[in-house]
Amino acid sequence: MSTASSDHAGLRPTPTEDALTRRFSDFATLGEALDYAARGVRGLNFHDPRGTLVRAYGFAELRADAIEAAYRLIDYGVKPGERVALVAETGPEFAALFFGAVYAGAWPVPLPMPTSFGGRDHYVDQLAVQLKSSDPKTLFFPPELSEMASEAAKRCGVDGIDWARFADRPAIEAPLPEQQSDEICYLQYSSGSTRFPHGVAITHAALLNNLAAHAHGIELQDSDRCISWLPWYHDMGLVGCMLSIVANQVSTDYLKTEDFARRPLAWLDLISRNQGTTLSYSPTFGYDICARRMSTQMKAKHRFDLARWRVAGNGADMIRPDVMRAFTVAFAADGFDGHAFLPSYGLAEATLAVSIMPPGEGIRVDLVDEHLLAGTDPVPGQRPRQRAIVNCGKAVRDMAIEIRDGNGAALAQGEIGKVWCKGPSVMAGYFRDPESTEACLVDGWLDTGDMGYLKDDYLYIVGRAKDMIIVNGKNYWPQDIEWAVEQLPAFKAGDIAAFSITNDTGEETPAVLVQCRTTDDGERARLRDDIRDKVRAITGMQCLIELVPPRTLPRTSSGKLSRAKARTMYLSGEIKPFAIAS
Repeated sequence: MSTASSDHAGLRPTPTEDALTRRFSDFATLGEALDYAARGVRGLNFHDPRGTLVRAYGFAELRADAIEAAYRLIDYGVKPGERVALVAETGPEFAALFFGAVYAGAWPVPLPMPTSFGGRDHYVDQLAVQLKSSDPKTLFFPPELSEMASEAAKRCGVDGIDWARFADRPAIEAPLPEQQSDEICYLQYSSGSTRFPHGVAITHAALLNNLAAHAHGIELQDSDRCISWLPWYHDMGLVGCMLSIVANQVSTDYLKTEDFARRPLAWLDLISRNQGTTLSYSPTFGYDICARRMSTQMKAKHRFDLARWRVAGNGADMIRPDVMRAFTVAFAADGFDGHAFLPSYGLAEATLAVSIMPPGEGIRVDLVDEHLLAGTDPVPGQRPRQRAIVNCGKAVRDMAIEIRDGNGAALAQGEIGKVWCKGPSVMAGYFRDPESTEACLVDGWLDTGDMGYLKDDYLYIVGRAKDMIIVNGKNYWPQDIEWAVEQLPAFKAGDIAAFSITNDTGEETPAVLVQCRTTDDGERARLRDDIRDKVRAITGMQCLIELVPPRTLPRTSSGKLSRAKARTMYLSGEIKPFAIAS
């Protein structure tokens, strides 16, 4: 087996292959899954910002640490069914406490790390909101976050302790409660892109069903090894690239999310140097930033070796075919094969995966007339515009997908409507929120809140239902407006938020907030005109264009744009646009 070439102090990563017979998550509980994985030699491997291995953490060591953590939690007074909040730093401490809480019968609740936007007060507020919602027994956090995390815990009347101090407590052996498949395993906070975050309650049975479906969907092989930089508080990072790793016994190499953000190409460096790597996932923006970074650098021929990258997973946001093409072109000389792209669709309320593209089929798009997306009749004599919609694959094992109209009636193949799904991995419900649970769970079917269609049983996602902008009876997707502005050289993905507002005459009109870096009034006026012209050219709409300062637009815990919050902040006056020069 080939391994990473730059190891720290002689450390060697956990092996890719193992004599232990691989099982595809066919366990009754998550604890049982770790018990089995610990019988082998695979595990988790943590790397520094430059991709140097600093800790090889075999599943056997993880299990031993987790059981000691469970003993400490029980001695600390944690009871089965209580919540244990954990700031999700990528490292062995979080992993051991997460599984320790599971062994103790408690519900681990991963909470976000600070991000580069929003600042200290924003982070404390964010932690406090999720602590109030999850009502945990205690909050554990890395020592370096003690000040902020302690303030959030104190504000909510929750015990807070850094996990280094907790690890110094004696691990007094105690009976561990027996777990049941139908019991809640953990609480996952959805990213809250379009609504207030909800605590998604996932049972052991639901989790393991989805993890098995994931392994079968990507056709997991004994020679597969994974690399991930995805945060462990987000469903794709936690479920897809940590819990699945344990339950399907896959050795994995990790970069911290903040290290990827500072040096995106470190991700590809690590894939290149660790020749066992075949699996790695990212939302669209991760591929985008790597392709953009290469375009600004002198590209050494064959700087990377990406030929063994078998599954380049893509999900967690709208998949943009232009970005995927740009990435393929940027790294074709490094051996990257565009057929490795594996689009998928999922959400925390379904544990994770709803649909996965069969491996090897790559990015496939369907060209759809925009009048069909808008729900209007074609204009006679006018050639219709078309939009490329990415194929997100077929329903994972045991999952059913239906497309329904506004009255809940199932639609035929090719007809656009709301995406509903049903299967054993759908959530038990939102924690202590029966009203929201009943609003989206009907007879076992989950209303995903997304719009799409089926074609030959492949799922195509066209946008969020709740994000839709409706003007004069015509539907517009905010992504279309945002992408139009992104084509201008002064802006990039994440700089733009589009949503609808009610104008003085009571009519709905689209508003576009754009983060602007220039301080020159004349330049700002020119940019407004450019944006207005670009949006009109793409959509035919007149929009209200507002330029706002950098770092103004709000983000979710996973770093995605929150249009709903941007709209609320704008209407309340919390977001203050630059004045228009007279």
